[in-house]
Amino acid sequence: MRSFPSAWRHRTRALAAAVALAAVTMLAAPSARAADPLPPVLADGFGLTQVGAATGTATNFVITVTTAQVAGRHHIRIILPRGYADQPARRYPVFYLLHGAPDDPANPGLAFPALTASESMITVIPDGGLRGWYTNWLDQHTAAGAQNWETFHLTQVLPFVDANLRTVTTKQGRAIGGISMGGFGALHYAQARPDLFSQVATYSGADDISGDEAVVRAAVVASLTNFGAALCGSTTTPGSSCGLDFGPSVSSDALFGSPYPFFNADWRWNAADPSTHMGRLAGMGISIYTGNGQGDGLNSAGEFLVESASLHVKEHLDALGMPYYFVDYGAGAGWGPDCGGGHNGYCWAQDLVDYVPRLERAFAAA
Repeated sequence: MRSFPSAWRHRTRALAAAVALAAVTMLAAPSARAADPLPPVLADGFGLTQVGAATGTATNFVITVTTAQVAGRHHIRIILPRGYADQPARRYPVFYLLHGAPDDPANPGLAFPALTASESMITVIPDGGLRGWYTNWLDQHTAAGAQNWETFHLTQVLPFVDANLRTVTTKQGRAIGGISMGGFGALHYAQARPDLFSQVATYSGADDISGDEAVVRAAVVASLTNFGAALCGSTTTPGSSCGLDFGPSVSSDALFGSPYPFFNADWRWNAADPSTHMGRLAGMGISIYTGNGQGDGLNSAGEFLVESASLHVKEHLDALGMPYYFVDYGAGAGWGPDCGGGHNGYCWAQDLVDYVPRLERAFAAA
């Protein structure tokens, strides 16, 4: 039999090897993709209907829901401990983090490293709207449509999470915290339902909307009327909220009625102000973080205002003789890279670096 020249034999062997490698690759690829971890499948319920598939990874994913309580579609980010799937008998406490205005849980920046690194708790970041202010609006007939945020969160999202995930379902297994607008929301929810939460925290929170903090109240009104510049810098990227759209303009009265302090017309605002109702948090762990913006020219005004609101909360707690944890990092020196003491995600990331281990210890002790 006539043999092929040596060069052809080498080429033939090389071609055969390449074909074999391609076959192995094609056979292996589907199984590799099938093995990729996916977000867990959650069941609809409690008035929530999921729209489309979850996006993200098995431990850091976003679902989209609709509800009759709030107009539109809403994202909920869920961060699971890395070992969640490997320990099917274990239950985990839950930290509910409320975002600022105008932000969205779909923003990957809200998955702060301190949250994704936790191995002992679940974090849930529900949509609070561009300016929902974590309350049931007085006026449900504005251009924004239904705005029952408190009902959405406390009677729908919370039991939905407990039904779908392995959570600790007592108040000792729940904490709530919030950034900027979410700081108001965290205090408001903890005061309204102290039976649900054992810990509450605010990070640069709009914690005082009383007549004593008129500029913070004006910022809330600015978000309602869509005068966005008044809340410049309240998202996780420094300065990124400047000029952004807060949604359709609504009346300044839509949230709590008249915000103007004439003839007690603003009584609903004062009744909703968290700073003057801190006694409702008796027995709860309270943490407050703020800067003063002096090291961050871009966001200095926003943080200067919330520092004043945070100090008012501190004063009320001192008057009541209640324990709390308070951090004022001023201009941000030593408080994380690029913080500058401003109203920005660099500072909030460091707030959580400080807070999460403390929260995990409190959960473990409970």
